[in-house]
Amino acid sequence: MYVSLLSQPSSLFGPFERLRRELDDVFGAPGLPSSIRSVNAGTLPAINVGRTPTSVEVYAFAPGLEASKIDVSLDRGVLRIAGERASGIPAADPKVQVYASERSVGSFTRTVSLPDDVDPAQVNASYRDGVLQISIARRESAQPRRITVQ
Repeated sequence: MYVSLLSQPSSLFGPFERLRRELDDVFGAPGLPSSIRSVNAGTLPAINVGRTPTSVEVYAFAPGLEASKIDVSLDRGVLRIAGERASGIPAADPKVQVYASERSVGSFTRTVSLPDDVDPAQVNASYRDGVLQISIARRESAQPRRITVQ
């Protein structure tokens, strides 16, 4: 492999590459994702999906929500995470002036296609410190096993 001059932050081209990325973020190619798994910037909640030999793990980062306000469902291999984040800013109060509002508010839905080897009967979800962890067990037949040679 070779090292690209564009990827070096201290290189001559570093500021130009940063500018190009910022312009892509602002203007982008409408309707064309930057990668096969990309979503719009600011999509709520941000998620991490991974797999262990015994389970599929999904982490959704949604601070400031109540666990009772998050809906998690699994139907035909598709995991759905839905909820709503309230603004917290009184809308009708004339004394309140908002100088910046960067926190995403409103309803959200994220869906994740799961592999065929998950067991929908064995799903655990917990919410702690703003992180929703969903663990879906994989079927016993899909887990790796050691075969003894005779």
